[in-house]
Amino acid sequence: MADPTDAAGRAAPRRRLAVLGSPIAHSLSPALHAAAYRVLGLNWEYTAVQIGEGELDGFLDALTPEWLGLSLTMPLKHEVQPRLDDLDRVATLTGAVNTVRFGHAAAGEGDGTGAARRPFSGYNTDVPGLVRALAEAGMDRAAHVTLLGAGATAASALAAAAELGAETVDIIARTPSRADPLLDLGRKLGLVVTVSGLPTMAATDRVTDLVISTMPGDAALEHEFPATLRATTLLFDVGYAPWPTALAHSWAVAGGSALSGRTMLLHQAVVQIRIFLANDPFLPLPGEDAVLEAMRAVLPAATAPVDAAGGTAPGRAVEG
Repeated sequence: MADPTDAAGRAAPRRRLAVLGSPIAHSLSPALHAAAYRVLGLNWEYTAVQIGEGELDGFLDALTPEWLGLSLTMPLKHEVQPRLDDLDRVATLTGAVNTVRFGHAAAGEGDGTGAARRPFSGYNTDVPGLVRALAEAGMDRAAHVTLLGAGATAASALAAAAELGAETVDIIARTPSRADPLLDLGRKLGLVVTVSGLPTMAATDRVTDLVISTMPGDAALEHEFPATLRATTLLFDVGYAPWPTALAHSWAVAGGSALSGRTMLLHQAVVQIRIFLANDPFLPLPGEDAVLEAMRAVLPAATAPVDAAGGTAPGRAVEG
């Protein structure tokens, strides 16, 4: 799909997009988006820009008309919200915005300086990205979910659990009081949510269909999950660099399967590009299967999980 042309057949101006955050140099998003734009024939440029806490307003104020949208990482997923004109349902529920699309300035609107004001729309694509990644792995329903962590990503994971038909979600957090907003979100989602600190007393009799970890990759929590559970229950770990994480390693040692956060990154990026192209997270891209495979091809190759002796084992932990 080529960029639109004007009445004289001239190519549309180059559009600019970026992922913002701090730190951001490690981001795989520029490579993913560039691969998609090549397949779609779009004259778009997507870069990574280091923007720390308190610096977002200045960046937004300096945007020029060729800017189409942004991807946001922490600490900006909350900081951007006062600048937004509207939020999608998922962003409203979770309180986390990772995608912003800039609209066209309406006639007669301005910021008081004579400059036209463009509306900003905010979205959360982490939730559909997680749901799509799990569906690709064959997990389209999980009645009982265990969620590790209580930060911003945990809210998206909780909403994804609801999309998977969860009835109960057990949250394990280092600081249980941080999970209070998740209890409120769980009630809105119709979930039965419990919260416990570390270590919990339920390790020996824990029953769960899916474990989602939003904790740092070096968190060693295998004592919370008996080897029999690790061998039979899927782990989705949002971490992906380095891979495997400590928790994914423990799953591999027990003979279980772990899914890397790269698969979530991949699928949330597809939904972002839907938004950037058509302002619709539900409208598939032209030739979306080909776009997805081109994006998957630029992700770093999967790293085989290490076995109990510290060597590599045939890949049971999955990297997208």
